[in-house]
Amino acid sequence: MQLSIVEYPDKRLREKSKEVKHFDENLHKLLDAMHPFMLETNGIGLAAIQVNHPIRALILNIPNEEGEQPPENLLEIINPVIVEKSGETTYQEGCLSVPKFYEDVTRFEKITLNYQDRHGNTKTLEADELLAIAIQHEMDHLEGILFIDHLSYSRRKKFEKEYKRMLKERKAKK
Repeated sequence: MQLSIVEYPDKRLREKSKEVKHFDENLHKLLDAMHPFMLETNGIGLAAIQVNHPIRALILNIPNEEGEQPPENLLEIINPVIVEKSGETTYQEGCLSVPKFYEDVTRFEKITLNYQDRHGNTKTLEADELLAIAIQHEMDHLEGILFIDHLSYSRRKKFEKEYKRMLKERKAKK
């Protein structure tokens, strides 16, 4: 399965993803293709909508202390719902759909998540630190929200100006 990243300002990123109802071979093929693609693009998380599949599915593989992302640490999260949240933390986030741009975003420090795995089994996950941040970031994608939407008005205006310039430079190089 050939995948490519949907990049801002593409309107597909603003679409709300639909609930997964069929935990079938098509879902498995998509998840199986998303993992190596995410690693190739240096991501730690990837929502299906970012590869033009508007379903409530995301994957995460948080690097360990050595900076590696072993396959056994892969999380496949389908139809996620945050059931508890607490605390506040700020982290400099980036996004495969908004390349080369990083900004501080405030999120919940700890979350408890109910979700389904690739076979439709219900799971609960307690997350904190980078895992909690990454889950919230990827779940925003499922709602059509990008991390830049969390910026203040003035910072967002500055981002728009910088991003337009970067896109112009990228087109000029082609």
